[in-house]
Amino acid sequence: MNILILGGTGRVGGQIVTYALHDGYRATVLVRTPERIQINNKNLTIIQGNVLNKDDVIRSMQGMDVVISALNTDGAAVLSESMPLIIEAMENEGIQRIITIGTAGILQSRTTPNLLRYQSSESKRKSTRAAKEHHKVYELLQQSTLEWTIVCPTYLPDGERTGKYRVDRNVLPEGGVEISVPDTAEFAYSQIKSNDYIKSRVGIAY
Repeated sequence: MNILILGGTGRVGGQIVTYALHDGYRATVLVRTPERIQINNKNLTIIQGNVLNKDDVIRSMQGMDVVISALNTDGAAVLSESMPLIIEAMENEGIQRIITIGTAGILQSRTTPNLLRYQSSESKRKSTRAAKEHHKVYELLQQSTLEWTIVCPTYLPDGERTGKYRVDRNVLPEGGVEISVPDTAEFAYSQIKSNDYIKSRVGIAY
C-alpha cells in the first residue's frame, strides 16, 4: 500500500510515518524541509514541496492509495487553504480514502447538540481560531466525494502509546480530557484498514 502523509514532520504525523514504515508500507511525505525527517528507510519517499502549491500536491498524489493529513493550523490558514487542493488532486487521481487529524472542538456538543463543541460552553478554550480552521476543513470534506474520517483528539500531550482509549462517533467520549500523541496517531493510522468511520468525525480520549 502507498500512503501519502501530509504534516509528516509534526508530532502526530511523524508518529504515523513510523507506524507505516514499521508495517512495511511505502510512505511518502510532502515536506517543506526534508532535513527535518531523520529516518532512513527504503520504503520512505521524501518530496520537497508545499501543501499550498497545487503542482506539489498533484505530484505527491501520484500512485497513492490513501492520504493521511496531520497538518496543523500553524497560526495561519494552511489547513483551509490546502484542503481544496488536496481534495481536487485526490478526486482527479481517483484516490478515495483520506484520514485527517482534527480537533475535539469540531465534534458535536453534548450539552447543546445543535452546536459544535467550540461554539458551545462545553469547550474551555479561550481561542476558537484553530477550531474554525478545522471546521472549514470539515465542511470541505463533507462537500467532496471522498471517503473521509476526521480523528478529533482533545488535549494532546506527548505521552506514551497505551493502545487503550475510547472513541465515539461525532462526539467526545463522556468525560474525556486528554489523549497522547502516539495513541492518536495509532488510531488514525488504523483507519486505513477500517470502514467503521467513513464520512464521520471520531472523538478520541482516555
